[in-house]
Amino acid sequence: MANTSSRTLTLLSLLQTHRHWPGADLAARLGVSERTLRRDVDRLRELGYPVHASRGTDGGYQLEPGAVLPPLLLDDEEGVALAVGMGDAAQSGIAGLDEAAVRALTKVVQVLPPRLRARVNALRSMTVSAASSGPVIPAEVLTMIAQACRDQERLRFHYTTRGGAQTEREVEPHRLVALGGRWYLVAYDLTRHDWRSFRLDRLAQPRNTGSAFLPRPLPGGDAAAFVRTVTQVPTAHTVVVLVHAPAEQVRRMVGQWGEVEPAGHHRCRLTMISTSLDWPTQALGNLGAEFEVLQPPEFVDHLRDWGTRFLQAVGRSAGPASPALPDMPPGVG
Repeated sequence: MANTSSRTLTLLSLLQTHRHWPGADLAARLGVSERTLRRDVDRLRELGYPVHASRGTDGGYQLEPGAVLPPLLLDDEEGVALAVGMGDAAQSGIAGLDEAAVRALTKVVQVLPPRLRARVNALRSMTVSAASSGPVIPAEVLTMIAQACRDQERLRFHYTTRGGAQTEREVEPHRLVALGGRWYLVAYDLTRHDWRSFRLDRLAQPRNTGSAFLPRPLPGGDAAAFVRTVTQVPTAHTVVVLVHAPAEQVRRMVGQWGEVEPAGHHRCRLTMISTSLDWPTQALGNLGAEFEVLQPPEFVDHLRDWGTRFLQAVGRSAGPASPALPDMPPGVG
């Protein structure tokens, strides 16, 4: 049996990864009696974690939002900053980071008091992240849907189809998927009796029904592959160039939109990920430095097309030299 401190941390972790735990199941996971479990729950409450206990046939424990932040070594400002930062990370487009950020965001938002949740939502709605190439999804929408997927609880929401039609859906949520700068929900649609993917930026007023469900097997078993087969997801390009300028100079100008690594004297390697090749082209043009394209080959063709259009524009705009301005009389100008 683990010592009391480590067992208390394990208990907290379990409560943060599931909406509701039956008491017997939670005691079994910890390897303790239900009486010992009750004492461990009391310790968490003493530390400031609001653990709700319910009795009866469906009795158990769940972690609830508190009146104040529990002692996570974070003050209010740090808690808000952490939630906002994870919300941006959830839509960063960086492979492997977005879904992990949603899991972390779900845990933090679950214990944020309402007054701090309101600040998080206000900050997210009034700021723009340079790393986000798609629509910004409110933190409460991401976390509610993530929790419904985790807890196998049916969802209802309003949905706008590609053609603009307004519909009401009830689904069995399966997974959240981040692809091409957008978030998608893979779910079994109870009205259409089939699997569907839903863009979160077209989804409104999600709400839990309180009805649990037994998960169905997803065709193919891969949620990301399912979204790709049914949705036109923009392909992300990884552009890598060798810039003939110091790393610090390049980092000051475009470092927030890419990764900059020194590559010798007055040279650096710049990596940018984007669903459009136009944006890396503009970023490199703003640098005002020579560079070499390392990958991908199609970026070279894209630059060539841009260069051709600019040269044609210069040719069309060329004309006779402008006449010299006459001398201005004294006192004028």
